[in-house]
Amino acid sequence: MTADSVQTDTIDPRQALGALRAEIGKAVVGQDPAVTGLVVALLCGGHVLLEGAPGVAKTLLVRALSTALDLETKRIQFTPDLMPGDVTGSLVYDARTAEFSFQPGPVFTNLLIADEINRTPPKTQASLLEAMEERQVTVDGKPRPLPEPFLVAATQNPLEYEGTYPLPEAQLDRFLLKLVLPLPDRDQEFQVLSRHAGGFDPRDLAAAGVRPVAGPADLAAARAAIARLTVSPEVLAYIVDLCRATRQSPSLAFGASPRGATALLNTSRAWAWLAGRDYVSPDDVKALALPTLRHRVRLRAEAEMEGVTADSVIQAVLAQTPAPR
Repeated sequence: MTADSVQTDTIDPRQALGALRAEIGKAVVGQDPAVTGLVVALLCGGHVLLEGAPGVAKTLLVRALSTALDLETKRIQFTPDLMPGDVTGSLVYDARTAEFSFQPGPVFTNLLIADEINRTPPKTQASLLEAMEERQVTVDGKPRPLPEPFLVAATQNPLEYEGTYPLPEAQLDRFLLKLVLPLPDRDQEFQVLSRHAGGFDPRDLAAAGVRPVAGPADLAAARAAIARLTVSPEVLAYIVDLCRATRQSPSLAFGASPRGATALLNTSRAWAWLAGRDYVSPDDVKALALPTLRHRVRLRAEAEMEGVTADSVIQAVLAQTPAPR
């Protein structure tokens, strides 16, 4: 950690990670659910898909998080001409030694910002699959491990689909959470303008006062604590019933897979730990059901034409599935 970092070995990891909200709030107004979702993803070792209109601080949010966590961050602007090697790295010929050497790509970092991931062709999108799932990159038959922790925070614009390549289900399923960032309300937008009028520069987070309040050691301690949380058979059965109910919904072409059920279990445990409990309750499951499952289901065409959304289907499933007491 840097010289300005706190001594996290003397601070409770829950307290350190809980301080992230206030620290990120120095740069980002509102978006508390997205901040919490990113922390949950880090605690679970998962990846996040951020969806929102241009200008709602998707990239700024991730940059502020990485600064507050003292993590290395790199950014890729995905474009139609981006090649897989531009993401993972490639072999480069060294004329001095007459040999090829590996030049690491931007994926070799702790927190990778994949801006507008749906603007690059499937071949380049697929280059992230191994990195996201296996935490390694294979070039010329040799696997190369990625740093730990490693998280991909990908953004996409839901308003403009011309010239985009929708993410296939296999890649969507690699994202632990899909977080939707709404437009700010009037008071929040006023705060944004007031900050800019006062000299706030989103490119200079240090000037905004954002500093590291946690680090990799806190994440490791938190993950160990989360692994010790108690999950009752009744709560496990509730998660199973929710995911099975999505598969039976007439509005969906397919519902959440067993991987989705496992993801919901993991995110619920992280949420319970952040709340200060050593067990998972049905309310924890309900709180994380939307961001964990909304991208793992597919609407039927006729339901989509009638204005049904994945969120509304999951909310209906939550309302109809009995929760354990």
